[in-house]
Amino acid sequence: MGEKIKGVGFFGLVGMVVSSCIGSGVFAISGQIGQVASPGAALIAWLVCGLGFLCLALSLANLGAKCPDSDGAIAYAEDGFGKFAGFISGWGYWLSAWLGNVAFATMIANTLGTNECLGTLLPGVFSADGNPAVGGVIVISVLLWLITFLVINGVESAAGLNAVVMVVKVVSIAALIMFCVIAFQAATFTDDFWGNATRNMAVMAEGISEEGLGSIGNQITNCILIMMWVFIGIEGASVMSKRAAKKSEVGSATVLGLIVLLVLYIGASILPYGAVPYEALITADNPATVTIFETIAPGWGGAFISWAIIISVVGSWLSFTMLPAETTSMMADHGILPKVWDKRNEKNAPKVSLLIVGACTEVFIIVATFSSSAYDFAFSMCTVAIVITWSLAAAYQVKYSAQHKEMGQLLLGVIALTFQIVGVLFNGYGFLLLTCLGYVPGFFFYKKAREENGATVTKNEYVFALIIGCLGVLGVVLNLMGVISVF
Repeated sequence: MGEKIKGVGFFGLVGMVVSSCIGSGVFAISGQIGQVASPGAALIAWLVCGLGFLCLALSLANLGAKCPDSDGAIAYAEDGFGKFAGFISGWGYWLSAWLGNVAFATMIANTLGTNECLGTLLPGVFSADGNPAVGGVIVISVLLWLITFLVINGVESAAGLNAVVMVVKVVSIAALIMFCVIAFQAATFTDDFWGNATRNMAVMAEGISEEGLGSIGNQITNCILIMMWVFIGIEGASVMSKRAAKKSEVGSATVLGLIVLLVLYIGASILPYGAVPYEALITADNPATVTIFETIAPGWGGAFISWAIIISVVGSWLSFTMLPAETTSMMADHGILPKVWDKRNEKNAPKVSLLIVGACTEVFIIVATFSSSAYDFAFSMCTVAIVITWSLAAAYQVKYSAQHKEMGQLLLGVIALTFQIVGVLFNGYGFLLLTCLGYVPGFFFYKKAREENGATVTKNEYVFALIIGCLGVLGVVLNLMGVISVF
């Protein structure tokens, strides 16, 4: 009698959620949030984001259980709204995945350039003014193509490497939180808890913002896009629902994974308010975690967390190199991208797709260095792109639940969809317009794919494509005019 395949257990599903989400963001988030919000406003923002992502995660878990034959979060748009919506969802996920790799690359260059890493030995070689310098661009470009080569040759399945990276991530974040707890001073934390006095003046004095932190509502809004970035991967358990030992555990595993993430994220971003002087927090070079740890544990803390960041980010980069290629392979299988995107080599890797991803990442690594903050630009573009996929999945949750008269699930979908749309429109609409431009080349591939499959692009699809393209051009014009600032 053959051995019964048990599938992925409960804690395996929890691990998928946690490991998929933890990347570079957690190491930068303390400084990013510190520059835009007080402790009180940041805590409220975490509450809002936690609720929004809980509803999204539960929506994805519900769809995974109710639609087991679907290809997961990326395909829900096609299931609910047709081929063109499936293309919009998949292309957005593809853009998001490799733009995330641009953020990983800039994070590595910035970390190498800190004084606690190699900045003292090689000043200005890896980073300058918060962006990769020429030396940094060369190093991360070599790393980009090395990772691409390894994935083309099947290294993405190295479970041992992923396990090591996961341990480094968790141990380094736990160490940061532990030392922040030891150094925590309640008086420092509660001083100007809502950002109306000393913290507000500090932000203006350091030239971070001429208007200071602003109202509590403004502070919360400015946190949302930053916080959204660190939840990319929350769909991990729902994607694995087909392999779950018990599909009924997907929802509870997602909730527990989200709680673990919130504990880690809140600890890493909120505790530093009471562990280091506020001026040090908001003026810290990116990633701020290096400065924070060095301040608390001088002589070794900065170096420890620097190399932990590099190991963690390289591991995430390796994993996320395959994601966009697998996405486009699935899209080619569904007939919404040309078949060449799923052309595989003898290692069963989609070589053409991987090379396209590598080329796009290389171009944006170079382009991003000319922005005011390469890391902020890359993670913002990445986040806005994946919100398109999340929003379409949430919209399908609303449609499916309404059709089956499941009012509780309908409410979850409505909250998740509202959170995604409002979050981007309030704080990232400029990046959303620029992301629309990224769809323009994709439309030509979509047209070719439809022709390959004996179908044609409909009039309505042409109209939607034209509108999206015009929005992209509008984003460029508004940015050049200075009406919006995303670059």
